[in-house]
Amino acid sequence: MSIYDTLNPEQYEAVCHYEGPLLILAGAGSGKTRVLTHRIAWLMEERGVDPWNIMAITFTNKAAGEMRERVNHMLNGEADRAWVTTFHSTCVRILRRYIDRIGFNTNFTIYDADDQKSVIKEICKRLQVDTKLYKERFFMSVISSAKDELTGPEEYALKAQGDFRLQMAASVYREYQKELKNCNALDFDDLIFKTVELFQSCPDILDSYQERFRFIMVDEYQDTNTAQFKLVSMLASKYGNLCVVGDDDQSIYKFRGANIGNILNFEQFFPDAKVIRLEQNYRSTQNILDAANEVISHNSGRKSKRLWTANGSGDKVKFRQFMNGFEEAEYVSGIINGHVQRGDWKYGACAILYRTNAQSRMFEEKFLLANIPYKIVGGVNFYARKEIKDILAYLKTIANAEDDLAVRRIINVPKRGIGATTITRVQEYAIAHEASFYNALRVAETIPGIGKSAMKLQNFVQMIQTFRSKEEFFTVKDLIEDVIETTGYRRELEAEGTDEAQERIENIGELLNKAAAYDENQDHETHSLNGFLEEVALVADIDSLEEDPDHVLMMTLHSAKGLEFPNVFLVGMEDGMFPSYMSITSEDPLDIEEERRLCYVGITRAMKQIYLTAARQRMVRGEIHYNRVSRFVEDIPQELFQRQENVSKEKEQPKTQRERAQTHYQQAREVFRTKAFVPQQFQVKKSSELDYATGDRVRHIKFGEGTVKNIVEGGRDYEVTVEFDRVGVKKMFASFAKLVKI
Repeated sequence: MSIYDTLNPEQYEAVCHYEGPLLILAGAGSGKTRVLTHRIAWLMEERGVDPWNIMAITFTNKAAGEMRERVNHMLNGEADRAWVTTFHSTCVRILRRYIDRIGFNTNFTIYDADDQKSVIKEICKRLQVDTKLYKERFFMSVISSAKDELTGPEEYALKAQGDFRLQMAASVYREYQKELKNCNALDFDDLIFKTVELFQSCPDILDSYQERFRFIMVDEYQDTNTAQFKLVSMLASKYGNLCVVGDDDQSIYKFRGANIGNILNFEQFFPDAKVIRLEQNYRSTQNILDAANEVISHNSGRKSKRLWTANGSGDKVKFRQFMNGFEEAEYVSGIINGHVQRGDWKYGACAILYRTNAQSRMFEEKFLLANIPYKIVGGVNFYARKEIKDILAYLKTIANAEDDLAVRRIINVPKRGIGATTITRVQEYAIAHEASFYNALRVAETIPGIGKSAMKLQNFVQMIQTFRSKEEFFTVKDLIEDVIETTGYRRELEAEGTDEAQERIENIGELLNKAAAYDENQDHETHSLNGFLEEVALVADIDSLEEDPDHVLMMTLHSAKGLEFPNVFLVGMEDGMFPSYMSITSEDPLDIEEERRLCYVGITRAMKQIYLTAARQRMVRGEIHYNRVSRFVEDIPQELFQRQENVSKEKEQPKTQRERAQTHYQQAREVFRTKAFVPQQFQVKKSSELDYATGDRVRHIKFGEGTVKNIVEGGRDYEVTVEFDRVGVKKMFASFAKLVKI
């Protein structure tokens, strides 16, 4: 029996496509990884393509590893020479060989988000930018978006003319790139940006890679940005054998720069492209798929397809609306515990999916009380923890002493009595002499005003030089051990004697485990400190997700993409929560379409059971919000829902809780949202008209003076939004506020 006999007709057609561009529209759970791996095998086995000429690119190390393992299993390990890797890893490999052609050294450092923030903070201080008004994250976002669009600092400055805010961002961008160049460092966006720049500047290098990669496959194509599209287009332009796999209905990373136009307009970019749709789903039941199909069908910007399965109808969608978030969390924990105690489920078969991380708190508290084991995906990344970043900064300094950020981080860690004034003087000397921070340290005795600190700086340099002399002969694990012992880092933590310090020591132990695994899996030619630092820098949160965990997983919908679970709870299904308030009020209708795609992704994570829950009222940023049921729930036809009591009754709440919930504002809010003729226990007298309007200045007895921003008329009162001079924006009811026009 051939390995291709198990493919369905559409999958087989996609696998056996040989030359020319190919777009595979792979619906959720339709076996796209299976198609990609079988196509690689088919090219090698049936068409005699050398694995050296094949490149398969995806977005995570986990997906790349799984793909590589499957192909090797099918072909008995003959696929090792094919490049099956991620975008960033691909670019790092190319830049390590040739980046010197565009002015960098090949031992460059890769900066993560924390490193970027530190650099930008220093630049803002230098440019006298007020970071209380313009946060570092704003500049990081602007720079990342510019690089995604292949826009350099000079071009960005031209586009920013006439806009003070963007002109300031352009100045920060320009200085940021200079700083990275001085430190011989690249950020993640640079990896692709600089590879494209290298290909544009050096046609001979581009030609050599075009010759090598005659067959290119790109997974999750709907998530690519403009720079990634340009990269693969350049590589494929010579032979045209570009196969992309993706699902426009699962394009949910616009905020990261993903350009859905790459997949929607593929046939315009490649007019002779063949298009194959994979619509048979192997993951979910038909009722789940029907719900997802109905939700996504309300989007206009998509390529038509409808998922179907041979798995049977399965259970219907379960929807419950509750009075508040507490009841919602109580219901979810009760369902999970009940099924687990009956032996129907395991904790690891359940996932709680929400729109924002903040929604996890209520479920965490309830799960702790109910003794339900859980894990939150997307917490603090292991490699972002202080002790890990400290040790990695030592390794970065050993590998690349021009990395000023790494050197400054560790110069007084553990404490060596080197003060901030000394560091500032070294930094000023380095800038004045256009030298790296480390090279300035090497001539510390010549720096004016250093005084007795010169000896401490010389000792630090001598220690780093000793580490550097050992790099060639030590394994990465041995080098880390040497750093920990020589610097006294572990001894300082042991002396602290706290639980937190012990946890940090354990984290360092885990880093040693990682280094040992790296040492073991690399041969002599590929083993290097830079190689280890690359592997660490390119790791993704989801790559470290345990297989078959014995705990409920909680994560955002964005984190859940690419995963599947037997039982899924999609919580917070209210307008304002999901879809988000920002997308509802946005002037761009495409924002709601992206939210709908996110809902489609959430529903299609479920294999057997899907639960949708909502709350009538929810606490957000310290205020009670009243929201209607999400429009995405209303997109699903009633016949797909399991009939059950919809809302928990107020009378079932303990009296004390009910009384506590009934604040004056809530009672008034309920009155405001109901029609005037409905009897109410709480009465307010609505004015026939207000003596102030939007834009007027008013005075409040407690909050002082402010400007009326909005007035909404309700059945029994007016809701007035005022921006007060002292306390900011407040919403209140006119009958209570007693605002006086100034």
